Amino acid sequence: MRQPAARVRVVGPRGEIVATVDQARTPWSRMAGLLGRTRLEAGDGLLLSPAWSIHTWFMRIAIDVVFIDAQGCVLRVYPELPAWRLVSGTRKARTVLEFGAGTLAITPLMPGDVIRLEHA
Repeated sequence: MRQPAARVRVVGPRGEIVATVDQARTPWSRMAGLLGRTRLEAGDGLLLSPAWSIHTWFMRIAIDVVFIDAQGCVLRVYPELPAWRLVSGTRKARTVLEFGAGTLAITPLMPGDVIRLEHA
């Protein structure tokens, strides 16, 4: 039986809701990621943890990517990352947030910001 994805609310450093994302909790959901999606709205996305790098090979859409450490500190930000790219955080990265392109234009996150992850 397929386990439903857990929803996680991403709360920005000023208390604003950045996005509500699915948490990839199984090896299959982590491997599949956002592959096959033809659309991903701003404010929607995927949480991958543990993760310190991602790729957009075979994807059809650009995404906003945020790497955070174990304390929720933003380490690196890649707005509107196109398909066919490979990016990584630093050795401190523990979680990657993949958002619909444009999310970071609406609710900007910068390296050094501290965010919270809450169950939605």
